[in-house]
Amino acid sequence: MPREIITIQAGQCGNQIGREFWRRLCTEHGIGLDGILEDFATQGAGDRKDVFFYQADDEHYIPRSILFDLEPRVLQTISQGEFKNLFNPENICMPGDGGGAGNTWANGYTLAGKYHEELMEIIDREADNSDSLEGFVLLHSISGGTGSGLGSYLLEKLADRYPKKLTQTYSVFPEPTGDNVVLQAFNSLLTLKRLILNADATVVLDNSALNQITTERLKIDKVTEKETNALVSTVIAATTSTLRYPGYMNNDLVGLIASLVPTPRCHFLMTSYTPLSVTEKQAKIQKTSVLDVMRRLLNPKNFMVSTSTKKGCYISILNIIQGEVDPTQVHKSLSLIRKKNLAQFIPWGPSSIQVVLSKKSPYIQTQNRVSGLMLANHTSIATLCQNMVNNFVKTYKKGAFSHAYQGLSDASQEFDDSKNVVQNLIDEYRLSESENYMTMK
Repeated sequence: MPREIITIQAGQCGNQIGREFWRRLCTEHGIGLDGILEDFATQGAGDRKDVFFYQADDEHYIPRSILFDLEPRVLQTISQGEFKNLFNPENICMPGDGGGAGNTWANGYTLAGKYHEELMEIIDREADNSDSLEGFVLLHSISGGTGSGLGSYLLEKLADRYPKKLTQTYSVFPEPTGDNVVLQAFNSLLTLKRLILNADATVVLDNSALNQITTERLKIDKVTEKETNALVSTVIAATTSTLRYPGYMNNDLVGLIASLVPTPRCHFLMTSYTPLSVTEKQAKIQKTSVLDVMRRLLNPKNFMVSTSTKKGCYISILNIIQGEVDPTQVHKSLSLIRKKNLAQFIPWGPSSIQVVLSKKSPYIQTQNRVSGLMLANHTSIATLCQNMVNNFVKTYKKGAFSHAYQGLSDASQEFDDSKNVVQNLIDEYRLSESENYMTMK
């Protein structure tokens, strides 16, 4: 029996990524954007659509998705555009007057609490309609007001109401400089606390790295949200491929997370994907052997997190390889990677790359024979978190814009708690590099 997963999209970023994610899933399963199964897909392809979709009374497919935002623009684009017949309209929700969260975590969190019943009624209804719910996936940004504030509130409530269900997030981390950088420092730290305490796994998608990939690797001169969202949706779809096209291993979310997160707190994952492409006009890689793909996955230029893996070590690596793959080539590739010491692992755990061979959708024609996704748990995530703490401390000392958070019952205490929780995570990742880490508890 399929283990269902409910996707929650929060804020502008979460809904824009979610829109492209569902476009990708519909294509991979032969479902039109109106929810109707295409004629060429009626015979089935050994896929499990029920993990992310359910069928209405008229047999058309509806995503197990909930769309939340505090302003109307993106939700209206989705509900009135090409996706208007795909989503359940009852699951598209904009609580309040549509004024938004003003790019402030406190506003998003407070408004979510104000409309608690409305938000949770939708989540409860969707959960009750599932036969064997495995967990939730949250798509959001940690720097905006709704994605961070409302997203944080939902993480807390999901952990409280559904303690036995898994919660995985795809969290977009901000660039260190850019618009609203002052507010980003506060929003990011407050959200990071909730991701540490209330999520079972967080896939980090770093805006800096995404922009660098699109400009330097994909040679796109003017990067727009369309390109970055297409890139992110491809990665999210690839991470869920073993759930939707099951094989012998990692057929459910718990198996996927358990293989990557040996200790509960260190659950922040980075991704790499190859071959990269968001448009058909881009140059294709000429040869995609298993070894070629696995080597490219370890290339920092393909990482969607802007931290260096030259320092620190891998806690775990899971490669999902799709396409025409001979298992013997996988073993040869692993041996060569191990021999050349291309990946440094923690001294207290297994120093090997886990590989899962996943089926490829028969409905998507690509020019590449093999593609691959890497999900990795690496101690260099501590550097990314440390940068956030440093940015917060620098901004907080100046007293800049902290008045925007005075609506919280005790803003200074909340900031201190958040900084301590994040600092504990940083310390934990650094300690995990030690040989006697498991005896330090």
